[in-house]
Amino acid sequence: MRTLLLCLLLVVAKASWADMPAARVNGVDIGVLRLERYFSEYLEAQGRALSSIRNPTLYKRLRSQALDELIDKELLWQEAQRRGIAISDEQVAAQVGEVEAAFGSPALFERRLADAGFDRAAYAEYMRHELASQQVYAQLSAVPAPTQAEVEAFYQANSKTLQGVQNQSDNPSVIREQGLVLARGALIAQLQTQARQTVRQRLRESAKVELAD
Repeated sequence: MRTLLLCLLLVVAKASWADMPAARVNGVDIGVLRLERYFSEYLEAQGRALSSIRNPTLYKRLRSQALDELIDKELLWQEAQRRGIAISDEQVAAQVGEVEAAFGSPALFERRLADAGFDRAAYAEYMRHELASQQVYAQLSAVPAPTQAEVEAFYQANSKTLQGVQNQSDNPSVIREQGLVLARGALIAQLQTQARQTVRQRLRESAKVELAD
């Protein structure tokens, strides 16, 4: 949780970071410094250290993945704006307060904000963007609950895999009941993943994304 909160603090830099564009999304720049700061936190979230990456090909691939995430975030924010999604001051204050509380010290929180190039007002505005992006992402990737027939079919197609994570029981009806519960959860997760991938692909296809050489 702490690592994710640190990542959250360092996802977006102030405009002064954007000395050179690493990418341009519908005319909006993603600066190189913003990317580099986010890349460091992206690696930390994966348990990697920048100094440990010796392979240039791996470095380039991971950096590209970090940039892809920033592009997706910008596209979601732009979509939230188009849809008129508004986040109240109360929602922003509550989320900022939650992040601050996780640091356990207001002074430490202030230092982390400063390290990330934020003051409280700028961070609150970033948080408003982040919450709006999350909301539109949830709306666009929502999937209907699978029918019982779909769950049954998924269970039959994946019964061996599901049996490997079931509780052991000698009662066939119990085994099946447990399997169907697991199947429903796995199917919903699969549908949500597919929906999120479709959302990102659709936003990319309708956008003008320019990458720096």
